[in-house]
Amino acid sequence: MLVVALFALTVAAWWETAEQMRGMDEGPWTGLGTFGWFLGVWVVMMAAMMFPSIAPTVALFSRLSGPSSLKPWVFTGGYLVTWAGFGVVAFVLGLAATHAAAGELSWGQAGRPIAGAILILAAVYELTPLKNVCLGKCRSPLGTLLGSWRDGSLGALRMGLKNGAWCVGCCWALMASLFALGVMSLIWMAIVAGFIAVEKILPWRRTAVYGTALVLFVLGVLVLVAPDALPGLTVPGHDSMSVTTPMGH
Repeated sequence: MLVVALFALTVAAWWETAEQMRGMDEGPWTGLGTFGWFLGVWVVMMAAMMFPSIAPTVALFSRLSGPSSLKPWVFTGGYLVTWAGFGVVAFVLGLAATHAAAGELSWGQAGRPIAGAILILAAVYELTPLKNVCLGKCRSPLGTLLGSWRDGSLGALRMGLKNGAWCVGCCWALMASLFALGVMSLIWMAIVAGFIAVEKILPWRRTAVYGTALVLFVLGVLVLVAPDALPGLTVPGHDSMSVTTPMGH
């Protein structure tokens, strides 16, 4: 029942995300809006994107915790808190970059080469030892949970935070690529969520990682040389918003 509930929450999160982001995709470096609005949307996005791939871990934690326990939900909450922290960091970095660049991050100036470079760097990260270690923790939840087991609700929260940290280590570059493609785009959000699920769940680990790296590299090259060739990519105009321009809703 817990897994069913997680997937029901996933569907609800995708629905709410679609409603919140309707008409807001302006392509790479879409404005992030006000801090409170962005953080709320970001947490719902993380639930939509991550719950399918974390469901096996939460189900295993539930079996280890015993029946009729609320600790799996506390664990899941801790996991989301870690991703919320990542969202805060991304927002602050975007705000700082906007002020430091003084308008130089528009698509017609530095925005396009930076977007392409981030996608290529994300592809490179897929092949690094750190990515390999973090993905191993995500793909082997039993050893990860038993190695960091803590009793009680506070222990469940700490374990959720730690599991979220491993997931951030595994997926932060994929999330950076989402910003480079359009963080308010449901199409790219679904594609990145698909990459995450494939890497974490399917048995062909090496094929999944190398395949993801190849796709990211190709996307990066296309953004640099032929962005109009990318279906689903909203190419910003020269007067498009900067990274963190406040956005009404």
